[in-house]
Amino acid sequence: MVFKRLLGSMGVGGPAVDTVLVPGAALPGGTLSGEVRLSGGRADFDIEHITLELLARVEAEHEDGERDGSVVFGRFSVGGGFRLAEGEQRTVPFAVTLPWETPVTELYGQPLGIVLGVRTELAVAGARDKGDLDPLTIGPLPVQEAVLEAFGQLGFGFKSADLEFGGIHGSGQQLPFYQEIELTPPPHHSHQVNEIEVTFLADPAGMEVVLEADKRGGLFSGGHDVLSRHRVSHTDAAHSDWNTVVSSWISRLIETHTARLSGQTYGHSDVHGSYVHKDEHSHHSHHGDEGHHTGGRRSGPGMGTVVAAGAAGLAVGVVGGMVAAEAVDEIGDFFEGDEDEEA
Repeated sequence: MVFKRLLGSMGVGGPAVDTVLVPGAALPGGTLSGEVRLSGGRADFDIEHITLELLARVEAEHEDGERDGSVVFGRFSVGGGFRLAEGEQRTVPFAVTLPWETPVTELYGQPLGIVLGVRTELAVAGARDKGDLDPLTIGPLPVQEAVLEAFGQLGFGFKSADLEFGGIHGSGQQLPFYQEIELTPPPHHSHQVNEIEVTFLADPAGMEVVLEADKRGGLFSGGHDVLSRHRVSHTDAAHSDWNTVVSSWISRLIETHTARLSGQTYGHSDVHGSYVHKDEHSHHSHHGDEGHHTGGRRSGPGMGTVVAAGAAGLAVGVVGGMVAAEAVDEIGDFFEGDEDEEA
């Protein structure tokens, strides 16, 4: 999708900018490519810099409830330092590396309801214009897809996904927010846990998979919910029995969850991990409680079928055509509102 906007700061006759992304989903830690297309105005203009910003729609918890806002989580200078002649057409190609913790916006081609965008800032003769926004589509890394597929094979269903401002203590989190993918349990676990939330914190070597049980069930005091963190490698994606691994994660998490409800001591762990807590009221800290992690076999329909079924209205959750339409509509409205506040 191409967005055009005449630079209001230059008035009528100023240069125009189009930002065009290469079609298809990018990956966390991967390359985002495209080009910025400039059209000269009715005079020569000095282009000081062309900057791309990565933005995310994030939920922040306050004492009086939750509020949505936009967060810039990446900024790249892709050009500048030249004169754009009157009427000149110029294309500036770019290829930038996305943060490893960039949230996943789609799974098996189905949108998850996460809103990301790429905004172009053009600085001309001391004036800046942020232009319009391109929606940013991010697919899962192989190990992320493998973990979610295992959950689906084990009977879990997709419920929703969102971005939470704050941090997971004791983790290597880099961004000021994290993604939560909420899953509903199969019948044989429904009496033990209401939902499990999955968070991926990727890095060049692999990722931490953080699991949380019953976050909004009112069973725990704020900031001390039961979470486990597991370390996996990118190379594990094709070589691990993910159903077995994820099943063991779930069993340990539910065991700890049940022990806490009964007032027993919890906190056992293996060599791959331990337990953590989240702080949704402030930016992440690299110091705090410990975390937990490792790296399944296929037997059920899988998360791909579950998410695809959601698009047809057959599964619990908010994935599918409705969310896709809302995401496309909201991305402009949401970030345009932020631009108005910045002005």
